[in-house]
Amino acid sequence: ATDKVANASPTAASLSTDLYGMATLIACEEIKERLAPIAAKLPGADFTSVVQAAFFARVDLTAHGFYSLPTDRCGYDWSIPVPKGGNPNVRGTPFNYFTQGTAISEVEIDCLTGDSRVLRADIIMDIGNSINPTIDIGQIEGAFIQGLGWLTTEELAFGDREHPWIRPGNLFTKGPGTYKIPSFNDTPIDMRVALLDNANNPFAVHSSKAIGEPPFFLAAAVFFAIREAIVAARMDALGTRSAAAAFQLWSPATSERIRMACVDDVVARALAGNDAGSVPLEEASAHKTKGSW
Repeated sequence: ATDKVANASPTAASLSTDLYGMATLIACEEIKERLAPIAAKLPGADFTSVVQAAFFARVDLTAHGFYSLPTDRCGYDWSIPVPKGGNPNVRGTPFNYFTQGTAISEVEIDCLTGDSRVLRADIIMDIGNSINPTIDIGQIEGAFIQGLGWLTTEELAFGDREHPWIRPGNLFTKGPGTYKIPSFNDTPIDMRVALLDNANNPFAVHSSKAIGEPPFFLAAAVFFAIREAIVAARMDALGTRSAAAAFQLWSPATSERIRMACVDDVVARALAGNDAGSVPLEEASAHKTKGSW
């Protein structure tokens, strides 16, 4: 807070632990150094006794810590020229470290309604040595579900040539009635999160790492699992995997897009419009469903 540190950095982008954790560690090391002479005079004394003795000895037990990332190893200068075929690392390192992970998802789709649900999601993240695993796992779960909504339900509709009934340039899906964020029922039935063991990170406090946005995109595992489920459904109509896999699935994978991608006689008749009969299945399989609106 600015009443403690005038030029404090914001808590955005998961910076709090990295910056304020290191600042706290610096302050603790300063107090620890002041306590060292007192502790040397009291061999075998516990921490409370040492602090009490320091208090009566008028040792300053307050410290101010401040930390900023070392610019000698973290900084990127776009203005430095890189010769053709040269190493771009001459410009520096844009990030202090990287956080990464992987995910595997199992999904089930209803070919008649286009509904989908995640049966199981397994996630493993490299976040160094976690300072608080409970908080970190909660952040990973929340980011994954946020990404799940982004890739399956949160569809945008703007006023453009494809939506002439919306005022030009306006966003139609801007409230809970039209913009569908994930709910409790959308979470995976079985969700398991693990943290990578012995993943040291020497560039942050106590070898930890921030969570940030990386778990968000791990929900792509759900999107591509839905696509594989659609391929399995299309094989019943088209016979071969090569034909079944030749289609474009736009994100988000809404119920409408899933249903229309599961090509069958119903889709073939729907694409024929008011005409009698239906379009050939091969033609129906190439249909691109762009949106729900």
